[in-house]
Amino acid sequence: MMNKKLPKVWYGGDYNPEQWDEEVWRQDDRLFKLAGIDIATINVFSWALNQPNEDTYNFAWLDETIDRLYRNGVYVCLGTSTAAHPAWMARKYPDILRVDYEGRKRKFGGRHHSCPNSATYRKYAKRMASQLAERYKDHPALLIWHVSNEYGGYCYCDNCAGAFRTWLKERYGTLDALNKAWNTRFWGHTFYDWEDIVVPNALSEEWAGNRTNFQGISLDYRRFQSDSLLDCYKLERDELKRSTPDIPVTTNLMGFYPELDYFKWAKEMDVVSWDNYPSLDTPFSYTAMTHSLMRGLKHGQPFMLMEQTPGVQNWQPYNSAKRPGVMRLWSYQAVAHGADTVMFFQLRRSVGACEKYHGAVIEHVGHEHTRVFRECAELGKELQLLGDRLLDARSDAKVAIMYDWENRWGLELSSGPTIALNYVNEVHKYYDALHQLHIQTDMVGVEADLAQYDVVIAPVMYMVKPGLAERIEAFVARGGTFVTTFFSGIVNENDIVTLGGYPGELRKVMGIWAEEIDALLPDQKNQMVIRGKQGQLEGAYDCGILCDVIHAESAQIVAEYGSDYYKGMPSLTVNRFGQGKAWYVASSPDAKFLQDLMKTICGEHDIAPVLEAPAGVEVTSRVKEGKAYTFVLNHTDEAQTIPLGEAVYKELLTGEKEQGHCQVPARGVMILEKLLGHDG
Repeated sequence: MMNKKLPKVWYGGDYNPEQWDEEVWRQDDRLFKLAGIDIATINVFSWALNQPNEDTYNFAWLDETIDRLYRNGVYVCLGTSTAAHPAWMARKYPDILRVDYEGRKRKFGGRHHSCPNSATYRKYAKRMASQLAERYKDHPALLIWHVSNEYGGYCYCDNCAGAFRTWLKERYGTLDALNKAWNTRFWGHTFYDWEDIVVPNALSEEWAGNRTNFQGISLDYRRFQSDSLLDCYKLERDELKRSTPDIPVTTNLMGFYPELDYFKWAKEMDVVSWDNYPSLDTPFSYTAMTHSLMRGLKHGQPFMLMEQTPGVQNWQPYNSAKRPGVMRLWSYQAVAHGADTVMFFQLRRSVGACEKYHGAVIEHVGHEHTRVFRECAELGKELQLLGDRLLDARSDAKVAIMYDWENRWGLELSSGPTIALNYVNEVHKYYDALHQLHIQTDMVGVEADLAQYDVVIAPVMYMVKPGLAERIEAFVARGGTFVTTFFSGIVNENDIVTLGGYPGELRKVMGIWAEEIDALLPDQKNQMVIRGKQGQLEGAYDCGILCDVIHAESAQIVAEYGSDYYKGMPSLTVNRFGQGKAWYVASSPDAKFLQDLMKTICGEHDIAPVLEAPAGVEVTSRVKEGKAYTFVLNHTDEAQTIPLGEAVYKELLTGEKEQGHCQVPARGVMILEKLLGHDG
């Protein structure tokens, strides 16, 4: 995403000058310079201002804003303003209003209130994108387009019901194929006419959010709604590209947001951008995992940190202030994992409505004499000094964790085996184990090219899509190590069970079969007892949530259960398959087990930590043109000492040489570049 206009880590954020007057604008110009702000995201929620009625467009304010920003050295990330339709549109064209999960039609208000299958919404959103693209296509301030904002939310209206039937016809072709895919002979659900199919909500198949009588229709409705919103994005994107083919287009994603298949969305985006809002107590390995996922959406391409708060948030149950140094630390954490921008919501605090207590670079006091502003200004200076050195640097990880939104939907819609099973949490357990070991890890989709990795981990891969099992077999046969877990290989892409014994299509490569799945109560535990010693694995470890009762076929038994009626049966196996190995973890084990397992597997492939470091210190790396940049991030409130071995490094933020060991201050950051000729 490197841009000759601004060849550095972009620094700025969301700016809403339409909420202020000229006197405040003059203050903003001065304060932006002091803070080192060089990009502003504007026009995100300005549809009502831009189009006061059906036939009138008013861009005078936007012309003035873009010109003013550019005169003062600030480029623009230009929103299309379509994230909230105007009140007149809702009054005149009620088909634009969503119907919620309970079957209630919305009134005007809030945001994300437009039906994605409304012809009215699509017509006027397309026109707005066209008007903006034609007007600003040659403006030198324009760096990137920002379509809508944080897409999300499902609609259950008649527009969507009709579009869903059309989507189903395209997917299945015939009702016979649909009935087979959904197993509709269960409960007498056979469909003889497309018009008989209704949306699955609280009035039909679903209750309490993700509980459903028919997984097939509910799973497809999630696919359909994700596709419908994506079609709205593509509609605007295509209009923008018609006039500005060389300007990148994005929209801001939301990490592990459950409702949209971001791997599918990323294919349609020039660059991934996302909004990072951890709580004070969010594990920093979870935030790191989310950054890694955003990087993985486009096969390792750097992403944009589109939003984070400089200080407090306003919408969480407990909105703690970021402690001194944390904003800088978390900003560099994003850069360490692949961000080529550091941007905030928001640059100036709103004076009213629901975001007036959401933090900003410029607080309500209106001047630079605040802790938050000083920290932002200091970070701005550092990013200027870094220049383009880190831009487009990539990960060189040899370990990948596989994640899939449709698998998540299938798991969440499953009628059993336990409400305690949380897909994202199980994925995080494995990522956290590697993170604690300072082993570089990518997050990838099920379509990813596995050839670049030595180890691929697919926790709770409940749904096996067509061709995936064969690709995993080929990966292992070539010498790779594959790890999967309990409740994997259960169903196909339509949530129909693969018969012949779990883990279904993965049975051959795993060398085991499972006859039962036992769900443990929250206070119940079992044990994984290692037979002798296997690498770093030794002794007994606790496990819980689910226990697969499995039989080894070609696999070697590494551990067995320590209690209950399946005591002595396998709980951990490894199967030699071709030149590689496939590990099956039959329960959800404790953190110590996962760290020991990851040490064992990575040791077999000579995959070493980026650097050795104490607990609470994060170490990761980006590589560019043969140079590795090692980020050392101290998440503790005490200084930490990091051993550097015999190599000599240059620390990019200070210019100092570091060798032997380095001292990282509390909540401090170091970016180390190894100096050639000093490898020891």
